Amino acid sequence: MVPVELSRIIIDEKNHDQAVVLREKGGSRQVPIVIGFVEATSIQMKISGVESPRPLTHDLLVSVLSALGGHVECLTIDDLVDGTFFAKLRLRDKSGHVIGLDCRPSDGIAVAVRLKIPMFIDEKVFTQVISNEL
Repeated sequence: MVPVELSRIIIDEKNHDQAVVLREKGGSRQVPIVIGFVEATSIQMKISGVESPRPLTHDLLVSVLSALGGHVECLTIDDLVDGTFFAKLRLRDKSGHVIGLDCRPSDGIAVAVRLKIPMFIDEKVFTQVISNEL
């Protein structure tokens, strides 16, 4: 797994195109991921320090996991199939068991920025993205 960081959020309200760009830490490879407007806005609000007067869905998820005694360790983007990225939030429950919770990358990133947890992309996904760009 390759550690990555959020490099950019692209929100185009006119054309309804939103994306996040994840960049390899210490490297130059990047992966753009098309996401929904709501998810892009949720991520943008959090990294900009804008607080919602009521909890957003991603805030609720973080609160529920915490209330149940779970700890989110990291986000992994581990597959790319027919242009669709697949991701997992790695959770550790209160008894110490590790659980991989399937999620959309956009939701996983929204949770990751809230909790400031590491994000990773599988090397094979980088390879697929690079070969699709050629």
